[in-house]
Amino acid sequence: QLQLVESGGGLVQFGGSLRLSCAASGETMDYYDIGWFRQVPGKEREGVSCITRRLIRTNYADSVKGRFTISRDNAKNTVYLQMNSLRPEDTAVYYCAARPLGGVCSMVGYEYTYWGQGTQVTVSS
Repeated sequence: QLQLVESGGGLVQFGGSLRLSCAASGETMDYYDIGWFRQVPGKEREGVSCITRRLIRTNYADSVKGRFTISRDNAKNTVYLQMNSLRPEDTAVYYCAARPLGGVCSMVGYEYTYWGQGTQVTVSS
């Protein structure tokens, strides 16, 4: 069974950068689309970005386009989310998730099967 662990969160100032990592274990993530989601307490989970299993397609929420970049290194079984020009409204717990046999780069949470435990990102103003 695929297991996901996020890392790289932390506290950063407005305009700063962070790179989140989503490391998979248990099996290869080659056959999974990977999505990044975020959630603030009291609010619905939001799809941030996704990348298909064969690097064919990526997608971003409008709120992060031009600032965030998703990438994957299948050799390292890891997906990254490079976050630049961070804003206070980016503050949230960030989760990565895996969708088996995908290929459509969905950013809908319920379509994903495996989830990590999340990593906190806090952007100060």
